[in-house]
Amino acid sequence: MFLFLCQPCGTPPPSQACRMPLAQRQQESVPAPRHPLDKQKEEPHTTHTFEWCWNDKKFNVTCNKARTVEELLKRSPQFKEIAEKNKNKELVIVREGKAISSHFPCSLIKNERLTVKYVKAVDREKQSLGGYCDPVVLRRKGPSSELVMFHVQTKGGTNVAKIMRNPAIKIEFQKITVYAYKGEKVKQALKRDGRLRDIVFKKNCALSHKSTDVTTEMSSLVDDLDGKTFKIILLNKSTPPESQPGSLDDAYMIQNESLNSESDRNQDPPQESATTESVNSNTPKEKLKVNDNMTAERNQIMQQHLSSQFKGLIKGLKTPQSKLSRIQNYFRVEFGKNAQTCAEVKTMKKLMKLSDSVCHVRVNGRPEGSGFLLFDKFVLTNGHVINNIYNETRRQLNETVTVHFSYESLDQKEGGQDSGSKVEEVTGFEYCPGESDWALLRLGDGQTLPDGLLAHFGFLPKSGGICIIGHPDGGVKKIDPSSIVPTDNRNQVVERHYLENQGPFQLVTPRFFQSVAESVKEQRQVLTYQSNSYHGSSGSPVFDEHCNVVAMHTGGYPYPDARGETQSVIEYGHPLSVIIVRFIVQLVERGRFDVLKKYLSCSYVRHQNLMSDLKKLVESRNLTAFKNAVNNSAVTNDESLKEFFEFISQKEEPVPMDID
Repeated sequence: MFLFLCQPCGTPPPSQACRMPLAQRQQESVPAPRHPLDKQKEEPHTTHTFEWCWNDKKFNVTCNKARTVEELLKRSPQFKEIAEKNKNKELVIVREGKAISSHFPCSLIKNERLTVKYVKAVDREKQSLGGYCDPVVLRRKGPSSELVMFHVQTKGGTNVAKIMRNPAIKIEFQKITVYAYKGEKVKQALKRDGRLRDIVFKKNCALSHKSTDVTTEMSSLVDDLDGKTFKIILLNKSTPPESQPGSLDDAYMIQNESLNSESDRNQDPPQESATTESVNSNTPKEKLKVNDNMTAERNQIMQQHLSSQFKGLIKGLKTPQSKLSRIQNYFRVEFGKNAQTCAEVKTMKKLMKLSDSVCHVRVNGRPEGSGFLLFDKFVLTNGHVINNIYNETRRQLNETVTVHFSYESLDQKEGGQDSGSKVEEVTGFEYCPGESDWALLRLGDGQTLPDGLLAHFGFLPKSGGICIIGHPDGGVKKIDPSSIVPTDNRNQVVERHYLENQGPFQLVTPRFFQSVAESVKEQRQVLTYQSNSYHGSSGSPVFDEHCNVVAMHTGGYPYPDARGETQSVIEYGHPLSVIIVRFIVQLVERGRFDVLKKYLSCSYVRHQNLMSDLKKLVESRNLTAFKNAVNNSAVTNDESLKEFFEFISQKEEPVPMDID
């Protein structure tokens, strides 16, 4: 099972930066400052032209070197004259109704019209360096392909509404456009932009997607934000963490301990360093005893984190035993009963039949994960299961991948590593830790296969029992009944594990549990539960009480207990509905209408809500591939494809779509 913190799910395919090695991802991608003299060493780039206008006057400008927009405008005598008349005001450049910064890279402006405005300036002495220093210092060398643009509303959420340094920009414009370099974090891009107040960075703020309300933290990479619109929201009133981890591996490095994850098998396993700490829970103010080589400052920061995260749980309780008894009893009442539904005989009989469609995924005969036949000859699994042996650029597998549907007994006779069904092609793939993790594998022809589980597709339930069927630890197929941990109860699960870890010998620092609590707090797009399905079960289908496939098992947060046994704080799976929408988008963008046709040919694909979600996504992102597909010969010559694209592209209220 691959371990990572989940973050909001977007729709574009992940970039290469999301799949770079962990050590490389952890480096701060801060743009290296350039000396003002570098202004004379402007890098050449493709010649491009755009218009800029002032009141009713319009001017053309052509550029063939890397500059900022303001630098380019200053080469115009007309602009210099306008700027001189407004030297006591602040320059605002408008692109598509949104305000861009004066140090916006000119290479991002092609065949467009910019509007030049001036607004009342604020006291610049009170402003930080961010948006008003020499634009050359802010610029970083690199091609425009490394740049992304996203939009931020000029009015923030509750308790953080006033986010603009200059209130005049908020009055004049609803959104600003921010540029960023791939591989850097959201916080770095917003600070470089310079138009936001310091409160955004001093408080625990984040980006909330305008349409989906999915949250992107300041520590997230910007690679997948291109073209999206966000509102800045306040997560909570606590101060931002010193270093918000971008993956669970980051949190492990903070506490100097790590466990091998499934994706790290080809790397040298890191040495474990157990940190022994004790917590005196009899005192209201918790005092932590940490290693001698931990500084007093970090000790104080850790105390603040723990106090904020677990204050309500620890305060006023007499003994650890009484705490555990109360919490364990709570969970037995809240979650225990729901899991029994999946253990009923009639449910188990149906699940046993559906388990025929679950498979063991192997690379060169070596177990790597689980998967399930979704439709036709296409198997769904996690992207991280094949990530190390898949070349996404060439869309080729570098090793032999097979799937085995009948590995149910240890003494089962098989014909070596070539037995099973061979994967002929990776039809769809997305792997960006924290956002998307799936792979659609096409099996060869002429093979006898079980029924696809798409006929049993379902949406995420809010509560109740679930059941995971897969190959944990690379072993035989197993069924693991469990129960959903509702969103509001996730932190209570973390707290329980934290308290159970207290004792004379602790192998895990409190910081680990605090990091997990931070991660699961705002993640609304995943299904969380507690199970015993660890390594090897990535890609397993997650069934609800009615035997519908609602998610794909992806990861969790394991740790060693006092006995050295692996425990898991909480596990999660990505919704099948989200995965289906994402691979449909990818199929259309890649022109794989042959696979889309096979998907649509399933008579049970009548999921109006799913199609409506896809339609909204296409409209919000203005995905031109769907519009262009309407005139494609492969579409016009097939009734099911034609009906599908007409439904997606129509502007009026959606009507029920029948696809046979």
